[in-house]
Amino acid sequence: MKEKEKGREIVEESRLAGLIDHGTELKGELNFKGSFRIEGYFQGKIFSDAMLIIGEKGKVEADVKVGQLIINGEIKGNLQARERIEVHNRGRVYGSLVTPRLVVEEGAYLEASCQTTEVSATPQEVPGGKQQS
Repeated sequence: MKEKEKGREIVEESRLAGLIDHGTELKGELNFKGSFRIEGYFQGKIFSDAMLIIGEKGKVEADVKVGQLIINGEIKGNLQARERIEVHNRGRVYGSLVTPRLVVEEGAYLEASCQTTEVSATPQEVPGGKQQS
């Protein structure tokens, strides 16, 4: 891949690819490229190598496997991030977190089991049939 194409791909991955806005409810499976923001309600499964942002008004009940996860709202479920999870001061997390880097700001609410792992390029199978990133 040419250097210009690599740069364009990085820029496209960092753009906001989609939004579930406040007042919108969705159930199902969400797959995306580029950053995605949730300000409404989502229930189901979320998969991506990119960044997922839960906004202050966002509420998510899902199994999540993403590259990065930024939480300003409420999220319940099994959360895995290949690079990092950030829980900001208005964030509320219920469930389990697996990530190489975990950042929790003062004021955040965390009712979860947390496991930090080594950075890996792809999720790995662990005993018991569960995937680990």
